[in-house]
Amino acid sequence: TSTVLTDFAFSLSAAVMKVLATTLLALVGSCAAFSAGGSRVLAPGQASRARAAPLSTVLVVGGTGGTGSEVCFQAAMVRNEPVVALCRDPSKLMIPEGSGGAAAGSPLKNDKLTAVKGSVTSAADVAAAFDAAGPGGVTGVVIALGGKTADVGETMLRDGTAVIISEMKKRGVKRISVVTSIGAGDSENQAPFFFKLLMMTAMKKIFKDKNAQEALFIAPGAPGAELEWTLVRPGGLTKDAPNGIINVIEGEAGSIARADVAAFCLDAVLQPDFKYLRRSPCISSEKGTSWQKDKGTPVGGNVRS
Repeated sequence: TSTVLTDFAFSLSAAVMKVLATTLLALVGSCAAFSAGGSRVLAPGQASRARAAPLSTVLVVGGTGGTGSEVCFQAAMVRNEPVVALCRDPSKLMIPEGSGGAAAGSPLKNDKLTAVKGSVTSAADVAAAFDAAGPGGVTGVVIALGGKTADVGETMLRDGTAVIISEMKKRGVKRISVVTSIGAGDSENQAPFFFKLLMMTAMKKIFKDKNAQEALFIAPGAPGAELEWTLVRPGGLTKDAPNGIINVIEGEAGSIARADVAAFCLDAVLQPDFKYLRRSPCISSEKGTSWQKDKGTPVGGNVRS
């Protein structure tokens, strides 16, 4: 599956682990308060009956995924931003493993979080998600879509992102960050050799869709070209706690925690002077090009401690 095959990472050094321990202690203490709140779950068509929302809202598309749940958690809990999450199944919206600490795996609930049940490929469902932001409207959109191609279809990324772009343009929303992957577009040579082999074989269909998704912003005359977009191309994704080390790289990619990818995506839609607008940065953490599966051992590259 595309999700399993793309979840690669490197081991963290002892020094970094100490930093992570401190981070986890701070986050664990806050998770109880996060879980104590109540999030709203709206079915399609119910957004018009929702209570008044704050003045600005981040819309997260793919909020139940590993990276999307990190975006929801960090936006609402850490940054105190109101969030709308468009989900096929809101019951799967959980506190993420990376930032959630001991509360990871519990239902992700908070007064600042609204979950809207729907499909990203449905124009009506997407409109309902935007409506759920209330009169203040959506500030920015984070797309963190994934899933098995067999389950979601071979063109879900392209089709769903096209619907999002259309709705943004109707409403005058400008900021959007999209999680794609190292190896997408012109970053093919930044992927490790073994990952390139997967891109040409088992992952061929998903990368065709990822490239089509990116083309909606970067191709000549693309519908999303006028938006303030950032295409985020992470290396191998891990479930580690955030360490705050995010390197925009030109060479071969290493791995990075989903939690740090989420922080980068939120910066892209919330910071007025974000550095990488209308660019496609490849990001990884501090360990060079060593990759490993989430629960496995290093499979390539050179670790730089």
